[in-house]
Amino acid sequence: MAGTNPRAVRIAGLIKRVVAQSLEAELHDPRLFGVTITDVRVTNDMQIARIFWTQLGDEGKEKGQRRRASQALNQAKGRLRSLVGRKAGLRLTPVLEFKYDEVPGEATEIEDILTAARKRDEELAKVRATAQYAGDADPYKHPEQDADGDIDDVDDTDIEEYDDDYDVESDDSKA
Repeated sequence: MAGTNPRAVRIAGLIKRVVAQSLEAELHDPRLFGVTITDVRVTNDMQIARIFWTQLGDEGKEKGQRRRASQALNQAKGRLRSLVGRKAGLRLTPVLEFKYDEVPGEATEIEDILTAARKRDEELAKVRATAQYAGDADPYKHPEQDADGDIDDVDDTDIEEYDDDYDVESDDSKA
């Protein structure tokens, strides 16, 4: 995998430039019209170079054009490998593998999903701006406090009656 070996990264960049220039200048195959090299990854042992490509195609004809471009790239593998070997000056030229890059299409789908989510968020913000409570603004009940700071739920006389009924010693008698 490129990225762990600095030499593999350098060779991947070199292969990307050579293949992209060769597609433009040396290979005159009409099936390769609109093909773009997006990334190249070279294994650490420098044996295999995976070349990722994409193609801008006519709407509705993308799959057929992609299939034909893939055939043209596979047919030109040997010629491209010899060009890479000659221009790179490598003792062993890596085997070239062409893989269609799905990332641009997936990125477009993700952008569409994010745009739709942003639109829904804006609509929700508009609704929230004019929203009103169905009932009180604070629907929770709060216990009211006495003048002495006690909560009004339990009365002090109730505690004294409880103590008398069950013979419980109050805190005053312990002191």
